[in-house]
Amino acid sequence: MFQEFYPDESADSAYDIHYDDLYKQGYRGLLFDIDNTLVEHGADADTRSINLMNKLKLMGFNICLISNNGEERVKRFNKKIKVKNIYNAHKPSVKNYIKAMQLMNTNQSNTIFIGDQLFTDVYGAKRAGIKSYFVKPIGPEKEIQIILKRYLERIVLYFYRRRYRYKQVR
Repeated sequence: MFQEFYPDESADSAYDIHYDDLYKQGYRGLLFDIDNTLVEHGADADTRSINLMNKLKLMGFNICLISNNGEERVKRFNKKIKVKNIYNAHKPSVKNYIKAMQLMNTNQSNTIFIGDQLFTDVYGAKRAGIKSYFVKPIGPEKEIQIILKRYLERIVLYFYRRRYRYKQVR
């Protein structure tokens, strides 16, 4: 019923994903949401996010930030990270997922999206044919529209977890 919103994978945090395994599997492009995926909503890049991006670049990944935030927010976050970025992305629209892959010289088979929202991040990645990782939000929500989306996400996640557990038992 809600399968179009189900992530391909999930993790507690973007910092808990085994990127070395993904690289060994042939993935070369990583698309990241910013707010509540890498840092709390509105925060600048911190030591942890900077270190992660540097580590991933050294591993050989191409990275692109793809955010629905405006230009100022994305550029401020990206100031110390220095990766490709797309602002005002209008996720879940497919257009900027494709643009991000073009910027990174990757394709649907070797690109992964990591984000904290089912209805924008995961749904957009699925629509673009990209593998998705859903991570738990880092901080509390501040925008009312996201707070309301989180209530709806709980319903989808209930069915997702129920289905995932059922598959594990069989």
